[in-house]
Amino acid sequence: MFHKGGSRLKNTTKLAMTMRHFFLLLLPCIKVCGVQGASDFRICAFNLHHFGESKTKKQDVMQMYAKIITRCDVSLLQEVRDNKEKALPQLLEHINNYDRNHAYKAVASERLGRSETYQEQYVFVYRADTVSVTGQYQYPDTRPGDVDAFSREPFVVRFKAPKTAIKEFVLIPQHTSPANVSRELDALYDVLQHVRMMWKTDNIMLLGDFNADCAYLSKRSRGKLRLFQDKSLSWLMPEKTDTTVRESTSCAYDRMVVHGEAFAKAVVPFSGKPFNFQMEYRLSEEEALKVSDHYPIEVLLKNCASKVSFSIFIISLLLFISR
Repeated sequence: MFHKGGSRLKNTTKLAMTMRHFFLLLLPCIKVCGVQGASDFRICAFNLHHFGESKTKKQDVMQMYAKIITRCDVSLLQEVRDNKEKALPQLLEHINNYDRNHAYKAVASERLGRSETYQEQYVFVYRADTVSVTGQYQYPDTRPGDVDAFSREPFVVRFKAPKTAIKEFVLIPQHTSPANVSRELDALYDVLQHVRMMWKTDNIMLLGDFNADCAYLSKRSRGKLRLFQDKSLSWLMPEKTDTTVRESTSCAYDRMVVHGEAFAKAVVPFSGKPFNFQMEYRLSEEEALKVSDHYPIEVLLKNCASKVSFSIFIISLLLFISR
C-alpha cells in the first residue's frame, strides 16, 4: 500500500516538474507577446484610383480613406499620383487625426511609370506602434533578357511585427498595366526569387492590383504563369472574389499571394477577402466610386498571443489529467 502511494507521489512530482519546465519555456513568448489577447494583425492593399491633389480637397473622401486605412496595421496604397508631394502628407495627417490610438507613418517609392505625364507611387502606411520598417528596395527592372518588364516596378519593403506569429515579413507590391498583365505577373516571379536570395527570407507576400482576371488575364494564360504553377505559393483571395465597386463588373483584380509554409501558417484561415466599404458605410454606388473603383483587400496574421493561449490550454489539460 505504501509502495503504491509512493509511486503515485513520484509520478505527480515528475509531472509537476515537467509542467514547470514547460511554463518556463513559455515565459519568453508571454513576455514578448503579452497576454492581453490582442487582436489579429491586418495587412491591406487598396487601389485609391487616381489619388492626388484634387481628392484631398474632398473632405468626405479623405474621411472615408481615413476610416478604411486605419482598420489596418499595414496598408499598401496604389495609384498615388502626388505630383506636388502634398497629397500624401495631407492623407497621413487625416489618418492620424482620425485614429489617435495609434501613430501612423508612411514609406513611399519614387514616382514610377514609363510616361512623364502619368506616374504613380507605391505607398505603405503602417502603425508605428505595431510594426516597423527594417528595409526597403526599389527593384531596378534590369533583368537580362527581360529589361523594363514593368510599367511600375515593385517597391519592396521588409517589416518587423514582433507580436505576430511570423515576426518579420517582406511585402512586394505590384500594380500591373492592363495591357501587359501576363508579362508583368511572370516577371513578378523573378522579383520574388531575387528578394528571397537578397534578404535570405521565405516570408514574402505579393500583393496589389494584379488585374488578374476577366478580360485582362484568361484562365489559359494563368496556367502558363509561374506564379500560378509554383506550389509554394498560396493565393489568398477566393477565385470568384469581386474586388470591384461597380455593379456592372465582377472581377478578382486585386490579389494577395503568400510564399512559404511558415507565412501561410501564420495567416488566419479564410481571412483573405475584400472589404466592402460601400456596404459597411452605407454608401451609394456613386458615393463609393468617388472613393475608388476598387475595394481594398485584406488578410489577418495570427497574433503571438494565440500561441500563448494554446500553450495555456495544454497546461490546463495537464493539470486536469494529473488530478
